[in-house]
Amino acid sequence: MIFKPTARHHCLLLITLLFSPVSTGHAQTAEPVSRAEFDQWMQDISNWGRWGAEDEKGTLNLITPQKRIEASQLVQDGISVSMSRFADKEQRPMNGNPFRHSLSVSRFGEHEVAGDEYSVQYHGFAHSHIDGLPHFAHKGQMYNGFSVEELEASGAGRLGIHNAFEGIFTRGILVDIPWLRGVEYLEPGTAITAQDLEQWEARTGVRIGSGDVLLIRTGRWERVRQQGEWMFIGRAAGSHASLALWLKERDVAVIGSDGVSDVMPSGVEGLINPLHELVLVGLGMPILDNLDLDDLAEAATERNRWEFLFVGSPLRVEGGTGSPMNPLAIF
Repeated sequence: MIFKPTARHHCLLLITLLFSPVSTGHAQTAEPVSRAEFDQWMQDISNWGRWGAEDEKGTLNLITPQKRIEASQLVQDGISVSMSRFADKEQRPMNGNPFRHSLSVSRFGEHEVAGDEYSVQYHGFAHSHIDGLPHFAHKGQMYNGFSVEELEASGAGRLGIHNAFEGIFTRGILVDIPWLRGVEYLEPGTAITAQDLEQWEARTGVRIGSGDVLLIRTGRWERVRQQGEWMFIGRAAGSHASLALWLKERDVAVIGSDGVSDVMPSGVEGLINPLHELVLVGLGMPILDNLDLDDLAEAATERNRWEFLFVGSPLRVEGGTGSPMNPLAIF
């Protein structure tokens, strides 16, 4: 079993020892984690108060002006790659809330003018989006100790997605785990750990660091193309909850994936998305869900460049728990 950490670096060492290298796409499941261990991790990674008692930006504070300047210098080819899926209008088991779009044409003086109405419940497993900090709570508290009582039908009184109004402009890094393992995609249920990321760093020579957007590809959409859709919530490749300790150590600003970041089943007692809870509540770190990272993987492989300028911004909705998003990688 995973031992209860006494210090962050000791815990990271133990996690590394627990997971052995895997060179295939077959499922690598994690040892069970108790709720007591999970609660201890929440304390160990806490960024509460780090940027002040009233802070509502969390790890976006790590994207400094200097970090933005450095990220801008990564642009060499002027090539932009979208990481968003098309708005998904088809209702099916993995898209219970399809994107709704209606178009109308009306007269405006002598003009014929077309307009649209969009509607979407974007949280879930189909739509590319950003999770804001009010999306999850832990024992009645959100990031920085704000109470869930701040959440009302009219919007979140604290931590709303509007706090990301400056957008996310920083270095993005793609960690392509199928590429690392020499497979086309990871099998559902495969757990990704800090050791996998460090193996990827050793192979590419790129070190993940403070203020970065970390994007982890599992090959989800390639598997869908080859084998069709499956009940993703029951079994999905993704990162083990213990990765939160490593994210704290490296001071990553944002994490994202072509899934929902969490491996499922999670291995954590009673929790479906423990990494979500640790990252959003403990670290104050936004999460990018359901991205399409396949075009990005192709562009990165062609150039043998795994770092790029990341640009993305949520809708500026006061009190929102997140937003649909079309993030861009610029080489």
